[in-house]
Amino acid sequence: MNWLTWALLSALFAGMTAVLAKVGVAGVDSNLATAVRTTVVLVFAWGVALATSPLAEVTTLPRRTWLFLALSGVATGLSWLCYFRALQLGPASKVAPIDKLSVVFVLVFAAGFLGEPLTWKTLVGGALIAGGAVLLALR
Repeated sequence: MNWLTWALLSALFAGMTAVLAKVGVAGVDSNLATAVRTTVVLVFAWGVALATSPLAEVTTLPRRTWLFLALSGVATGLSWLCYFRALQLGPASKVAPIDKLSVVFVLVFAAGFLGEPLTWKTLVGGALIAGGAVLLALR
């Protein structure tokens, strides 16, 4: 499978996540709900990793890899904590589109930190995503 197939599957599962999480956070502290979800993700991810990669590979990861994966993990944790709280307070159909503004942030960060180009298509697409997210979030 190519990157597009994986990205579409990611979007599909992320969409399912919003609906399932909205039901899951009902009447529960959002931080506790995030911790439960994260534990499931941790066990699942390690299961997949151990089934597909030798455990010894962990010891060969460069420090830079550890650093950036750790920072990514912290960002993911913060994102999930905020997302679950937002789901607890608002409707999933409005929270999820605002959460997808992450695409716009990725475009900006990728240009600033990775040197990826901001073409007219990137700018127009980002503006459409931002406009769509705001439009969907309006009452």
